[in-house]
Amino acid sequence: MKNLGHYMKSYAFLYLLGFVSMVIAIALDLMAPQITKHIIDDVIVGGQVELLMKLLVGLLVIALGRAVFQYIKEFSYDYIGVSIGFHMRKDLFRHIQGMSMDFFDRHNTGELMTRVKDDVDKVWVAIGFIGILAVEAVTHTILVIFFMLQFNPLLTLVPLLILPAIAFCAFRLERELGDVYDQISDETAELNTVAQECIAGVRTVKAFARERYEIEKFSRHNKRFYDLNMNQARTLSNYQPMITFLGKFMLIAVIIVGGLMVIGGRMSLGDLGAFSEYANNIIWPMEIVGWLGNDIASAFASWKKIKKVAVQTPTITSTPTDGNSSDGTIENGDASGGSVESGDSKRGGVFVPGTFRGDIVFDHVGFSLDGHEILNDINLHVKPGQTLGIMGMTGTGKTTLVNLLQRFYDVTKGRILLDGTDIRELPVGQLRACVSVVMQDVFLFSDTVTENVKIGHREEILPDTVEWAARNAGADRFINRLSDRYETVIGERGVGLSGGQKQRISIARAIAKQTPVLIFDDATSALDMETEQLIQKRLNEVGQTTKIIIGHRISAVRSADEIIVLDKHRIAERGTHEELIEKKGLYYQTWCVQYGENGKDKDTCQMESDKMKGNGGANTCQ
Repeated sequence: MKNLGHYMKSYAFLYLLGFVSMVIAIALDLMAPQITKHIIDDVIVGGQVELLMKLLVGLLVIALGRAVFQYIKEFSYDYIGVSIGFHMRKDLFRHIQGMSMDFFDRHNTGELMTRVKDDVDKVWVAIGFIGILAVEAVTHTILVIFFMLQFNPLLTLVPLLILPAIAFCAFRLERELGDVYDQISDETAELNTVAQECIAGVRTVKAFARERYEIEKFSRHNKRFYDLNMNQARTLSNYQPMITFLGKFMLIAVIIVGGLMVIGGRMSLGDLGAFSEYANNIIWPMEIVGWLGNDIASAFASWKKIKKVAVQTPTITSTPTDGNSSDGTIENGDASGGSVESGDSKRGGVFVPGTFRGDIVFDHVGFSLDGHEILNDINLHVKPGQTLGIMGMTGTGKTTLVNLLQRFYDVTKGRILLDGTDIRELPVGQLRACVSVVMQDVFLFSDTVTENVKIGHREEILPDTVEWAARNAGADRFINRLSDRYETVIGERGVGLSGGQKQRISIARAIAKQTPVLIFDDATSALDMETEQLIQKRLNEVGQTTKIIIGHRISAVRSADEIIVLDKHRIAERGTHEELIEKKGLYYQTWCVQYGENGKDKDTCQMESDKMKGNGGANTCQ
């Protein structure tokens, strides 16, 4: 993400146009007291009534000219602010999309949403309308003082003695508001996170009757947000009335001292009238100092929060041969089709047929995260077209294996090879483009069924391919019963679909991508046994695809060419289904739990396992 100065530099001409228009508008505004002087001295006091019409026309021309140039100024700076906000938000979102998975482990959704929306809004307002208003207030004040000095240097001392007190109050106000806005920005992120989690997980909340708890949790953060805003209001109320009072006191002092000078004959009544207008003109910049300080302090706090995100770099980067940037942005990739950390392949993350065969090797792989060992000395070789089954207790590192294969994280020991090449030497986008993953936690977008299957490859995946993939995933039957079939818009996160239906769309999504590596991360857990077997049969018929199946059910992995069982961060057992049953180890114990009846000993389970082999795999331990 670029520096703030870079965004502003792109609109240098509009900044100049707005500034020139502002100066002209101020100059016209400051010409009005000169006409007031002549109306008082020449028309009212001198009796030259014939000048009145000309002077009034002059005031009208000044008013029209000021309106035109004020419009140009405000439109220019509003356009600048909105445009910079647009580009800043786009770049920040692209930067976030380019970050590695460990970044999202450290930052919650509500915080990132606040950075992208609320904080960017505050910054662009500050460098647009609020920024030019601050410049206008300073410029206006300087020019007013200049004109007052031309009229009466001695009388000018009155506002000059009071202005430092106003400036002091404004400085204190901005300083205290800056601290408050830091806390408000943090609490806004927390409040957004609580609301987002509760709304996204509303079914879980209602299923466990957690409404009251969630309301109380939200209320605590809402009360904290309320207290901080009240603190902000108190800070404003402590200084803003004083600033307003000093401004009015200055005007009264000018009239009193100036009136004595008029009585003493040291200045004309017209001079006093014009000087009073200038003194009145200098009040409004002082009165809005608190408001400007409020918004500028808020924007500064927001910019610091944005920079904390923007300065972070992805830990997973592509190789220099990728030819893309190394700042975490996505130059050629499709953020919705396998987000990349540091550039994507030239094909935008789309798999190019023939690029890879799907030969996967884990060579003494070890992985630790935050000082905790997750995997240790993992050795695997999955040849093209073979199927690997992975089993193990929760927390043994099954999903971590596929995360490492996709380079969501990098191994801390050993290496992973794809077709003989260390995946760290491959462009990230190209690597992920050749891997399709069906996750246990299915995420569907609020879009049509077709778009959810294409998922970022709208131009590459044809409608016929979508239907072919749906048939192989066993999803075509329920899709054809939907109101608009494949063009039916499904709700957010698949609202309205059952868990099994969502999983089948997710499987169709992976099949449609037609990659050499297909990963199922407990992807059939929501399916009944019959549907699971049907899908597995169809998947075995889908080309020469290397498959990695993570499962808790024996039925999901039993037909794999090799099955590994993870335990204590290592591969505890490996072999085919029959070989693992004969070992009577962890896999055998799992088989007994899932297929054996209560009270049957392991020998009985073994005997019935032998019977299963003899009758073609039918389940006799029911």
